[in-house]
Amino acid sequence: MKAVQVTGYGDVDKLELVDTPIPEPKSNEVLVKVKACAINNTEIWMREGAYGTGKKSGWRPEGVQFPRTPGSDITGQVVKVGSQVEESMIGKDVVLFPFTSSGEEGLEHISEDMSFIGSEYDGGYAEYVVWPAELCYDMPLPDYIESSVFSVSGMTAWHMVEQIQAKPGETIMVTGANGGVGSLNVQIASKVFGAKVIAIVGDLALEDKMKDLGATHVLSYRSDKLSEEILEANGGPIDSVLDVVGDALFATSLQVLKKGGKFCTSGSAGGQKTELDFRTMYLKHITLYGSVLGTRADFQKMLTAISEEKIKPVIDCTFPLEEAREAQTYFKNSGKLGKIVLLPEK
Repeated sequence: MKAVQVTGYGDVDKLELVDTPIPEPKSNEVLVKVKACAINNTEIWMREGAYGTGKKSGWRPEGVQFPRTPGSDITGQVVKVGSQVEESMIGKDVVLFPFTSSGEEGLEHISEDMSFIGSEYDGGYAEYVVWPAELCYDMPLPDYIESSVFSVSGMTAWHMVEQIQAKPGETIMVTGANGGVGSLNVQIASKVFGAKVIAIVGDLALEDKMKDLGATHVLSYRSDKLSEEILEANGGPIDSVLDVVGDALFATSLQVLKKGGKFCTSGSAGGQKTELDFRTMYLKHITLYGSVLGTRADFQKMLTAISEEKIKPVIDCTFPLEEAREAQTYFKNSGKLGKIVLLPEK
């Protein structure tokens, strides 16, 4: 089968298209013919060494082992099952829950042995992938591409909104609102939890599209008066921030939060390190949350909301699997809206 492997830390030249044997499912696994695999920051940062290198590079103590096939947002069709899996699963269209864990219910995502597909396991930049049968869920939509764009970004976004305990009528600022996680933060916060959303983007040409997703106000991070514009749009300080940017908007976020406000981050595309004046945090009684991925319950609730069309797929474009280098390069461009998806079949 065709697969794209990461051969080590570095630029996109570390992505290589190879021919490799089709994997065999273990007794509790199924073989999935991959139909679509959406791109996430996670596999790019893993390749670049942004999480660290060597033993610091992955979710497990031993670090990422190269070569590794990345890709965690996967949809496909079950074509073979292991000895302990019912044959009725053959032919089923599935979306893959993206990690294994021995953590108890509700704590799966913070278990010490949490292991991620595309990092600790070979992932979806390939024609086939094996995965535990119990972690394969029915696709929420009939289309493979549309169903592929939620797994990591959607579960991360859902868990972030749950973390801050969003309530109807509250105002939530979403940074990186045109990206994969951000666009879903906008939809989940507004259309599922009933909050008002201030979406922060770079290009205000995206304003109408962001409002279609549920944003009440759309502002540009390029403004010299962003803090004032946020406060003016809301008529005062805001309740919470859902952040994927990191340093670039951290000071602004703390400035516009109300006393008792909440800041939840799941990414740092705009800078991984920042300065924090602790006085701001404790004098304003601000709660800080770090968040990544989520629980199986989050995943199921998200899939239900998608199937009920409360959350819609936002797709920028697709690339054939062979153009994974070009796709990851494009992914890092600003101004796109939504997810980029790799297709093993032309």
